[in-house]
Amino acid sequence: MKSPALQYRFDGPEDAPVLILGPSLGTTWHMWDRQVPELAKQWRVFRFDLPGHGGAPAYPAGSVTELAERLLATLDGLGVQRFGYAGCALGGAIGAELALRHPERLASLTLIAASPRFGTADEFRQRGVIVRSNGLDPIARTSPERWFTQGFAAAQPAITEWAVQMVRTTDPGCYIAACEALASFDIHAELGRIGVPTLVLVGSDDQVTGPAEARTLVAGIPDARLAVVPGASHLVPVEQPAAVTDLLVRHFSTAWQQPAYDSSTGQMAVVVPQASPVVAAPQQMSPVAEIAPAVQPEAVLGRPDPYDAGLKVRREVLGDAHVDRALAQADEFSGDFQEFITRYAWGEIWDRPGLDRRSRSCVTLTALVAGGHLDELAFHTRAALRNGLTPVEIKEVLLQAAVYCGVPAANSAFKVAQQVIREETTPQE
Repeated sequence: MKSPALQYRFDGPEDAPVLILGPSLGTTWHMWDRQVPELAKQWRVFRFDLPGHGGAPAYPAGSVTELAERLLATLDGLGVQRFGYAGCALGGAIGAELALRHPERLASLTLIAASPRFGTADEFRQRGVIVRSNGLDPIARTSPERWFTQGFAAAQPAITEWAVQMVRTTDPGCYIAACEALASFDIHAELGRIGVPTLVLVGSDDQVTGPAEARTLVAGIPDARLAVVPGASHLVPVEQPAAVTDLLVRHFSTAWQQPAYDSSTGQMAVVVPQASPVVAAPQQMSPVAEIAPAVQPEAVLGRPDPYDAGLKVRREVLGDAHVDRALAQADEFSGDFQEFITRYAWGEIWDRPGLDRRSRSCVTLTALVAGGHLDELAFHTRAALRNGLTPVEIKEVLLQAAVYCGVPAANSAFKVAQQVIREETTPQE
């Protein structure tokens, strides 16, 4: 099946090399408005919207790989083969994915407010539960505090309101799918394979993906430099546009001269700098840049047994916190049982392709009601919400169970599920 094209726009000379700017979750291509006039002087600037963002067609994409493939399909349709790429947060993850899977396409890379793994899978799946139950308004109202420093938000009320409205008008299904994409994104072990010249750029006050995550990227990517922009939080291009523009111009003006990907050897030639480079920004910003040695990942060989697949599925369905707790409590007496259910319940049954996870949650809830297993019902209600069931759908499952499993059993189940749903779907102020 052909990947749906992304919504895009070009700025700059038609015969100039192409530079792509990738947006973060909840934003549109307008987050780059302040960079475009300068960048378009020497590049053909290509901006795109994520699915369901900025009025783009709402075709949800549930992985970073799928988003990268849709971007490549769009570029292929336009005849764009080689390009530079700068992306913020989720946009940065897409850039890293391109560098890993399609290195022949990239001339150079900038990762802004990025990380080899964004927070925890639990955090993003919980955000999906909130949106599914309450819509995007709670997320929209709290976006400015995640994206901007307090001083900037207070001094720029128009931009703050623009940010809120940008999130509020995003398609909820596409937002939830993008959360799932971030929940499953983890390239820690692959950083050493990124072979393009890379600038890692981060705001000094970013509380979402801050300098620590940026330094992890620089330590893992062989040819990477770090620029820390003072007085900026997560949406650095919006909060400190002049500093970011200057850094992008400097990086892409020099890194673009690197030799192209060699298809005969499957490698990218990388010029090793003679000394640790310093990336300068405008004097008033004074970003700091540094370079760190790469850490080469060890190859993972062999076919994973059902335990490995089961642990992955168990974490995705029940959450890291729950699984970590269960495994930590296991001792010599109960350890074999934890291994048993991970390998067979989760690795063999939950990982089968015959039913999707929503359907398996419906079956599981019904079985737990029938058996009166209320403790298990509580955490499987949480799992059902994470798997995409809405509170209304869970109610329908319990009503169905009342007919076939008995009213007393369903009465107890409703009390448990009601409490869990209230806890899981109430936005945190």
